[in-house]
Amino acid sequence: METSLTLSPPHPLKIVVINTAVNLPDTEDMHDPALQRQTARSLQLRIGLLQAGYNIMAVLPSDAYLVDRITQLQPDLIIIDAESDARDVLEELVIVSRDAPRPIVLFTEEGNRPQLEAAMAAGVAAYVVAGLHVERVQPVLEVAIARFNADQKLRSELSDTKLKLIERKTIERAKGVLMERNQLTENEAYQRLRKQAMEKNLKLAELAQRILDVADLLS
Repeated sequence: METSLTLSPPHPLKIVVINTAVNLPDTEDMHDPALQRQTARSLQLRIGLLQAGYNIMAVLPSDAYLVDRITQLQPDLIIIDAESDARDVLEELVIVSRDAPRPIVLFTEEGNRPQLEAAMAAGVAAYVVAGLHVERVQPVLEVAIARFNADQKLRSELSDTKLKLIERKTIERAKGVLMERNQLTENEAYQRLRKQAMEKNLKLAELAQRILDVADLLS
């Protein structure tokens, strides 16, 4: 099923922010450059989200309970606020995105190819390196959601195409069974399938599958 999100104001999206900083400020030297960058970036992100009118459901740490918390909260969009390597978080998000796909945005200070590949595998819609500024938050999220919607539409269309191909093959096989067992032409077999499907109020592919199932039992 295709999942689609909209951004018409006011923004109803429920957003979860994942902060990958594992050390708390009260246990760390606040003069540490990495911690200062993380704190400043997190502040910029929060201000940008609030100014744009987004609903921040929660700010979560990247701990062992992350998957359970996201599953419980069911956010519409996930933002990863990472100082550097976020591959562990991305691996966790692959798990929660299988059954409930949603846009994922990654803001980080350090980009590298392994993390980029992990981000793509996790379904990250926007990957921003050293570019978290208040005024950029809303445009980045809008682009991420647009990409996500386009990707979901493409996946849905691909799934529909695959399903139609499978159904067509099933119908062709069922026609073959009827042609062989009842000495029918291809057109006669198709017309019989069509008539029986209408009488039984079934889709043509459903009836064809039933015929194949019976043929397998009798073979």
